[in-house]
Amino acid sequence: MHPIHGTAILLVCLSLCAPLLAQKEKREPLTEAQIDQIREAGIYPNDRVDLYTKFLNEHADLIKGLAKRAKSDARARRLDDELQDFTALMDELGSNLDTFSDRHTDIRKSLKSLAEASQRWVGILRVLAGEPGFDLSRKEAIESGEDLADEAARLLREQIDYFNLHKDEQGQDRAEPK
Repeated sequence: MHPIHGTAILLVCLSLCAPLLAQKEKREPLTEAQIDQIREAGIYPNDRVDLYTKFLNEHADLIKGLAKRAKSDARARRLDDELQDFTALMDELGSNLDTFSDRHTDIRKSLKSLAEASQRWVGILRVLAGEPGFDLSRKEAIESGEDLADEAARLLREQIDYFNLHKDEQGQDRAEPK
C-alpha cells in the first residue's frame, strides 16, 4: 500500500473516532429510566425534588461504599467519575430549586427531606479522604453539597415565611398573577 493511502485511511479513521471519544467524555449522571422519571415528574415540583433527592442518595451511598474499598487506580477513577456525577446532579437540582423559588412554588414538603439529606451527603464527602486521583472532584462535590444544603435550608425558611403570609397560595405549583 502506498504511504499516502495509509495516511489517508488513518486520518479518516481518526476523524470517525473523534466524535465517539467526545461523546464518551460527556457523562450523564442519570440512567435513561431516571431521566424519564424526572421528565414525568416535571409538572409536580415536590415529586421532582424528591426524585432528585432519591437519586442523589443512591450516588452518596455508592460513594460511601467505594470509599471503604482498598485503594487502587481503578477505585480512584471510579470515585472521580462518581463524584463528578454527584456534583453535576446537585448542581442540576440547585437550578431546579432556583426556578421553583422564582415561581413561588410550594415545595416545603420536599425541601425538608432535601435539607436533611444534603447534610448527610456533605458528611459522607467530608469523611472521604482525598487522594490524587479524585481530590479535585471531592473538593468540588463538597462545595456543591454545601451550597445545595445552604440553599435548601434558606428556601425552606423563605417558603415557610412566604406561605404563612400568603395562605391562599399554599400547595400551588406556580404563582399566578393577581
